[in-house]
Amino acid sequence: MRAVLDPNVLISGLLAPTGAPARLIVRWLAGDFELIVSERLLDELSRALAYHKLRSRISADEARAFVQLLGRSATTSLDPVAGPGPSRDPGDDYLLALASSSAAVLVSGDQDLLILAPELPICSPSDFRKRLDS
Repeated sequence: MRAVLDPNVLISGLLAPTGAPARLIVRWLAGDFELIVSERLLDELSRALAYHKLRSRISADEARAFVQLLGRSATTSLDPVAGPGPSRDPGDDYLLALASSSAAVLVSGDQDLLILAPELPICSPSDFRKRLDS
């Protein structure tokens, strides 16, 4: 199974080590699924991890090491051209395009994306964990 983890899921995994997002990171590291990333996703993650509100909880060294781990160990896909998508937030369209072009599930906590789930392969971190377990 292949998955694109929304940067919000990756950040949540760092912030709450016992939550579903953190468990997904552990499952990826154990080889339970193939994690798909792209340059744009890693750039967005790096920018978000540099926000002041996160810097007090995740050091610059930890953030850099995490992004480097993803860049080295996840499957890197080229960023597809993202045209206007069905999301209410155009900034999320690249995630939809990346998941689609990679034949992957998009895992997100973003309600603007989760409401698209009936038509698109999108699920929450806990729902994706259940898929991995079945």
